[in-house]
Amino acid sequence: MIAPHAGPDLRALIDAQLEAFPEHAAALDRRFSAGADLVFCDTLAATIRAIAGQDLPRLCADYRWLAAAVLEEELFFRREGRYRLSSFAEAEAQVYADPVYMTRYMNGLLLSQLWWANHTEVLRRFAEQFLPANPAGARHLEIGPGHGLFLLLAAADPRTAEAIGWDVSPASLALVEKTFAAVRRPVPTLALVDLFEDRADQPPFDSITFSEVLEHLEDPAAALARLHGLLRPGGRLFLNAPVNSPAPDHIFLFDTPEAIVDLATAAGFEIGSVALATTAGVSVERARRLKLAISTVVIARRPF
Repeated sequence: MIAPHAGPDLRALIDAQLEAFPEHAAALDRRFSAGADLVFCDTLAATIRAIAGQDLPRLCADYRWLAAAVLEEELFFRREGRYRLSSFAEAEAQVYADPVYMTRYMNGLLLSQLWWANHTEVLRRFAEQFLPANPAGARHLEIGPGHGLFLLLAAADPRTAEAIGWDVSPASLALVEKTFAAVRRPVPTLALVDLFEDRADQPPFDSITFSEVLEHLEDPAAALARLHGLLRPGGRLFLNAPVNSPAPDHIFLFDTPEAIVDLATAAGFEIGSVALATTAGVSVERARRLKLAISTVVIARRPF
C-alpha cells in the first residue's frame, strides 16, 4: 500500500487518484516514501478534498491529463533545450483565453500541490514561514492565484485583514470563487487585471504572493520592478519560480536559481531567505547537473 500511515484525507485522495491514473502508482509510492511529511500532507489533503467535493474524480482525471501535457513539454525541452512557447501572446491564446483548457490545467495543478514534492514544500514554506511574519491587519495581494489555494491560506490567516486576487484569466478567477465557496469562506476581492496596467490610485500592499508567474512573462525584470512599486516600504514578497521546468504556458527559461535571486535583488528587493525544492526527492546537486526542475522560493522585502 502506498503511504500506509497516511491519514484519512490523504488516503482518500491517493485512492481516488490511483483509480483515475493507476500508472501513477510508482510515482506516488516514491512521493510518500520515508521522509515525507505526512502530517502536513494530510492537512493539505483535507483542504484539497473539501475544495474538490463531488468533483474529485474529474480533478483526478484532469491531473492525469496535466501529467501527459507536462511530459510532452519535457520531451520537447530535452530535444530542443528551450521551452516550446516564447511569447505571452501564445500562452494567452493557447491557455489563458481557453476556459476549458485553463480549468483542466488548474484542476491538475491543485492536485500537484500534493503529488509533486516541490509544490508541497513551496506551499509549506508559504503557510509556515511567510504568512506568520505578516503584520496584523495585513493587506495581501496574490497575482495569478490560479486554483486559489495560496489565496485561501492567506485569507484564512488571522493577520490578513484584506485579501485580493488579480489574474488575466477569467477561468482562473472563476475557479478561485469556486474554491472559496467550497470551503464556505467569503470570496475575496477578485479582478481581471494585467500586472502592467497603470493603477496609480492603488494603495500599497503589505504582502504579495507571486508564485509560478515569473516564468510566464516575457520581461521578468519589469514584473519584479512593478511588484516592488506595489508594496509599501517594509512590505514582503513571496516569490516562487521554477528552474528548468517546461509546462504548456512557460515561456521564460531560468536555468539556475541564482538567476531568479539576482533579478529580485536588481529590482531593489532585500532578500530574506532562499529555499530550493526539487521534484521526486532528488538532490539539488543532481537537479542542477541534469537540468531537472527546481522550485526557487525567495522571501524578500521592499526596504524601508
